[in-house]
Amino acid sequence: MKLVQLERDALLKPLQAVTGIVEKRHTLPILSNVLIERKQKKLLLVATDLEIQVATSTDTGKAGDEDTSLTVSARKLQDILRALPEGTEATLDVQNNRLQVRAGKSRFNLQTLPAADFPAMADPGAAQAKITMPQKALRELLLLVQYAMAQQDIRYYLNGLLLVLDAGQLRVVATDGHRLSYAARPLGQQQDKREVILPRKAVLELGRLLGDGEETVSIEIFASLVRFSFGDIVLTTKIIDGKFPDYTRVVPTNYQKKFAIKRQELLQSLQRAAILSNEKFRGVRWMIASNSLRISCTNNEQEEAQEEIEISYGGDALDIGFNITYLLDVLNNVHSDSVECAFGDANSSMLVTVPENQEFRYVVMPMRI
Repeated sequence: MKLVQLERDALLKPLQAVTGIVEKRHTLPILSNVLIERKQKKLLLVATDLEIQVATSTDTGKAGDEDTSLTVSARKLQDILRALPEGTEATLDVQNNRLQVRAGKSRFNLQTLPAADFPAMADPGAAQAKITMPQKALRELLLLVQYAMAQQDIRYYLNGLLLVLDAGQLRVVATDGHRLSYAARPLGQQQDKREVILPRKAVLELGRLLGDGEETVSIEIFASLVRFSFGDIVLTTKIIDGKFPDYTRVVPTNYQKKFAIKRQELLQSLQRAAILSNEKFRGVRWMIASNSLRISCTNNEQEEAQEEIEISYGGDALDIGFNITYLLDVLNNVHSDSVECAFGDANSSMLVTVPENQEFRYVVMPMRI
């Protein structure tokens, strides 16, 4: 039975949209599969890892012989379609519990598993809150903070991103305990306060899938899920259950020692210095004096890199150390011409802000060097 006949890219694009969350190795074989459903003129594709589900659809142009559904290896189908020449017409047929992919004189027979066994997420019921915003705006917010999320931290609530609806604002916060990034954006719509922690994988997948235009994304918050709908894609993610740290207590508000510096100049100086930083501890030393910032990195081989940048600074001298990776992360992800660095003392955190965005803050803790 013919499932669908479409040009290669018309099949590959929706398939690539859902397969980003598919793990290569799973204890449950069906989680390596993509669910394919033919309904009238629509071809629906769904992938899940039990925590996140991504669904999309594509128009087939004409109704099929009959509605049908199956699951097949997501990676194998994607690799086959990707290997076909551009512009090729691809046909998917279902025969004897196998999916046959035909294109030109090529034939591929893939094993399938029943669609009834696919663990699709249940209907979560009525949404507790719903907002809409441009895809570009949400994507920019996520990119401003997502690099500060923890990875595999025992404090599981740090392995994600806090999303807050409050007072007509959408706020996003991420921290790994050593640094914290915060960004916010007005929504133009009032909402009851809602706080949810999105898993790291869902945040990274959203950053990959969201468009860079003014097309809207709808965000619906349920009791234990959040659903993002944009274009033909619906991403549903479970919420991390836990208490996120109080970020308002972490962000300093009274630092007097500060200077502005060109972002690109500081970034390039740190990139050069990082070449000779200790590979394990990644420490960098900042020596701030009158109108001067000296940057220094050393490693186990007693090698040293030094950089000096002229700055407009008339405060007390400071000698303070940081993890250089944390500094490179923020400078690579904000895109302003300059940044402002503010300090308390050598044992206090540094606050990084940007003139173009009053709602962005990045706090990084010092380290002993």
